[in-house]
Amino acid sequence: MVNIDWNNLGFEYIKTPFRYISTWKDGIWDEGHLTEDNTLHISESSTALHYGQQCFEGLKAYRRKDGGINLFRPDENAKRIQRSAHRLLMPEIPVDKFINAVKDVVKANAEYVPSFESGGTLYLRPLLIGVGDTIGVKPAPEYIFTVFCMPVGPYFKGGLTPTNFYVSDYDRAAPHGTGAAKVGGNYASSLMPGEEAHAKKFSDCIYLDPATHTKVEEVGSANFFGITKDNTFVTPVSPSILPSITKYSLLYLAENHLGLKAEERDVFVDNLQEFAEAGACGTAAVISPIGGIQNGDDFHVFYSETEVGPVTKKLYEELTGIQFGEVKAPEGWIYTVEV
Repeated sequence: MVNIDWNNLGFEYIKTPFRYISTWKDGIWDEGHLTEDNTLHISESSTALHYGQQCFEGLKAYRRKDGGINLFRPDENAKRIQRSAHRLLMPEIPVDKFINAVKDVVKANAEYVPSFESGGTLYLRPLLIGVGDTIGVKPAPEYIFTVFCMPVGPYFKGGLTPTNFYVSDYDRAAPHGTGAAKVGGNYASSLMPGEEAHAKKFSDCIYLDPATHTKVEEVGSANFFGITKDNTFVTPVSPSILPSITKYSLLYLAENHLGLKAEERDVFVDNLQEFAEAGACGTAAVISPIGGIQNGDDFHVFYSETEVGPVTKKLYEELTGIQFGEVKAPEGWIYTVEV
């Protein structure tokens, strides 16, 4: 029996019994296997430690009302980690290997998938790192691919409740840099601006485009979206933005399920008044409504600082309904885990 308070889960590390690990060496991946060891044993000269040659993913497993378990678009996570790996000259993980590893970890830790009623999920963290004995600035001779998991509650405390954000003077990524790849360096550089936002009593910071500082790019570790006053779902477009699977799912759902117009385009920080509602979205955050944004001396409130806008609420219900098996999913979006 697992001794966890399922109704009060945070977004914290919890050691679960099993994780998957596979090694790439001499040009090929081994078969991989499950292990109970949650410590990675690597060379002190691994490129992941010195030069940041590593990338990762984040996805969730969802307990359905009938007790079954769903995965939401894991093939898209597999493709994205391939693109991240390509950017850092790391070996790509075959899509089938990635999906099977995720399924194996969920199946082995099935008792840690929270109940449907709790609203919690099993968060999965696939990780690819460069290892082996090398000290020069060059690709590693070996790589480790691992997947571990833990039960989690909402990323933002309070769940679907509006919170406020702060426009940062810092850049999340450089023009033509690694902003579109899910690499650790992007997140390391976000720690200081994130802490500054928290110190000012905001949930997180808003990053503007690094070239001109005029356009909204990302909301902390999530993507931005806005609902215009004429019911258009808008997300920013930029080569520096991480291509969020949640964001592209919402673009599709807004247009095809809710009947909204949907578009990716520039979102200028001095024109926030075009939006009736706004939010942050991502695997961890799901959807977090934005009450207001502080930009210098200007504080712009969207729908409300205390209530969720109607379109944001519908999008949240549609997305989570699909993930938990309560709403019919577009073809190919849901993978089931047989336990």
